[in-house]
Amino acid sequence: MAVKAIVLGAGKGTRMESDLAKVLFPVAGRPMLLWVLDAMADAGVAETVVVVGHQADKVRSILPDGVGSALQEEQLGTGHACRVGLEALGNEPDDEIVVIPGDMPLVTGATILSLLETHRSTGAAATLLTAELDEPRAYGRVVRRDGMVVAIVEVKDADPAQLEIKEVSTSVYVFTSRHLPGALARLGTDNAQGEYYLTDVVEILVGDGLTVAGYAGDPDEGLGINSLDQVAGVASLLRQRHSAG
Repeated sequence: MAVKAIVLGAGKGTRMESDLAKVLFPVAGRPMLLWVLDAMADAGVAETVVVVGHQADKVRSILPDGVGSALQEEQLGTGHACRVGLEALGNEPDDEIVVIPGDMPLVTGATILSLLETHRSTGAAATLLTAELDEPRAYGRVVRRDGMVVAIVEVKDADPAQLEIKEVSTSVYVFTSRHLPGALARLGTDNAQGEYYLTDVVEILVGDGLTVAGYAGDPDEGLGINSLDQVAGVASLLRQRHSAG
């Protein structure tokens, strides 16, 4: 058994108002992708693959030694990106696969280790990194039953009771490898974007009678960067963390 990681880094990031691939955008003096890769290294991940697409060669040029890449030629959604990354990993059935967006520079290795610990202690097929937010806004809500996750509901699909849920998905997961390829193969594109959503894997696994767990981490660590006005806030938190350390 090994811990491996798929970092999703193929997107352009149109809201960043730049032609630069989103994961190359500097945050606290470094491309945001490198902060994510640091967290994977700190968590002791044995093998990491970055899924590249937009400006693939530029993204590859900053990858540290030992970090691989996999080309997503068409951006067909997070589920498709995960499948591309998984094919490049050469994984075994008992491997644990961390899947994380490349735009989350505040995630720490310690949080990834806690996520893995929850995954192992619950015997889950998948475990989500979640966050409790006072104002969940547009984040997908995490629906639990008897403590276990049964669905991630997007805001546009949520009923009034689900909109009151404060626990949200951060889009960071760990999967037991044996369950992941089959679930990814069953994803469909019957949604507003016409894309393969990784979030739908949760419902597939639950429908198969498997356990999906959740670990609620530090809300700051769940912050992804989707626009220029978020860069300064995240950079400030990173500088505070490193000056304190």
